[in-house]
Amino acid sequence: MSSSTSRTAPVVAGLLLGLLMSAMDNTIVSASMPTIVGELSGLGQFIWVTSAYMVATMASMPIFGKLSDMYGRKRFYLFGLLIFLIGSALCGTAQNMEQLIAYRAIQGIGGGSLMPIAFAIIFDIFPPEKRGKMTGLFGAVFGLSGIMGPLLGAFITDQIDWRWIFYINVPFGLLSLWFIAQFYRETVQRRKLRIDWFGAITLVGAIICLMFALELGGNEYAWASAPIVGLLAAFALLFVGFVLIERKASEPILTFNLFKRRLFSATQGVAFFYNFAFIIISVLIPLFVQSVYGGTATNSGVILIPLMVGSTIGAQLAGQLVRRFSYRGIMLVSVVVFFLGMLLLGTIGTDTPRLALTAFMIVAGLGMGCSFSMTSLATQHEMEPRQRGIATSTNTFFRTLGTSLGVTVLGAVQSRLNNAKMADLSGQYDSSSVLTEAAKAKLPADIAHRLTDAMASSISSTFLWALVPIALGAICVALMGKERLVPRKGSVPAAAAAVQSK
Repeated sequence: MSSSTSRTAPVVAGLLLGLLMSAMDNTIVSASMPTIVGELSGLGQFIWVTSAYMVATMASMPIFGKLSDMYGRKRFYLFGLLIFLIGSALCGTAQNMEQLIAYRAIQGIGGGSLMPIAFAIIFDIFPPEKRGKMTGLFGAVFGLSGIMGPLLGAFITDQIDWRWIFYINVPFGLLSLWFIAQFYRETVQRRKLRIDWFGAITLVGAIICLMFALELGGNEYAWASAPIVGLLAAFALLFVGFVLIERKASEPILTFNLFKRRLFSATQGVAFFYNFAFIIISVLIPLFVQSVYGGTATNSGVILIPLMVGSTIGAQLAGQLVRRFSYRGIMLVSVVVFFLGMLLLGTIGTDTPRLALTAFMIVAGLGMGCSFSMTSLATQHEMEPRQRGIATSTNTFFRTLGTSLGVTVLGAVQSRLNNAKMADLSGQYDSSSVLTEAAKAKLPADIAHRLTDAMASSISSTFLWALVPIALGAICVALMGKERLVPRKGSVPAAAAAVQSK
């Protein structure tokens, strides 16, 4: 192993560990929620366990990204990781749902630093000719987290205790902390600048109002009710205020000048729409498997492995091809494959063989996987070092926003389609009865068949609705332009030299 490799490898390992923990944290919790609710009670509050983490993460991302540009990556990555670990440890000690929600918010604040700063560090320490390979590796983590999270969460909950889905972060997080603290050295030209606190406050407020409106609308309250309308109005006012503040701020949290670059703005659209569509696959396929094929939640999660394999291969393949083709060229192929995969998933029904479902997921995963690495590379294209933190945090922000809105909107679509299918049986039978073998066995045969068919039909129809955001993503891909990664042989970033010379 060369000296440079021996110095950068621990840094990459530390970043991968931190990125995996942050990306997987919501998915690992989802599999354990029934057990958590059963022990802590608070069924009406369980939705906030996910929302608190997501809102805090989205709100802190651009703030950490900007601060890392101003004062250096290392200190804010380590600070964010430490906050994340403290929040994780606290979550494991929660004695009621209110405590768990508060601790998840703490965890989310720290998690908001991990993803954007990790990608910024990669661009700091690797020259252009190596970035495609590295972002492909890091992009594969997103696919891995979405599939392995539910499986690991179910296993830990069944075999150990649900509290360990949070405690398990601590040893891996400390290892990541040690790797970065010990091996990463950066050369920072610190600038004494003002932090845009008013921008940060209005951004956080706008995101909280939007997320709460989407989470509560149609569930706790009607969409036209005063609380939902009030939340949406508050979001609009705060967002407008945020835009006005950012346009005048000397050091804005979100640099709107970046969106003047066509490649940058189009890439954020791609990240948003791709994640809007992709998240619903990992949410609905387990429901389909349990209702149609039968089995436990853990077993149904295994069926998602082809999706993970496809997305991982797609991320790695795109990372290798970026040196030969433009970002847009690769993403045009990606969007066609992704569209085809989702279209195939839109044909599934109660008579669909498992082998066919597996093949459809691999196709969808291949198309989506390309975006994991390409959106990160395209976002950073020709960015100055002082802009990389805010650029990557912006990309992660749009990716997370797409995921949040996608699971909310498309989840509501599936629920309404399913309810419409069973309108004449409303109040008599619960559709969730087909998700467990024991409950399904107690149903009359014709009712069980109708419930299963309604579930399968609503899921496949939802996949067809997911073609809409993919099509919008295709428009964004077409607008990306002809830019491509241009390797500069022999170039070694200053941060890389600092790591290698330690």
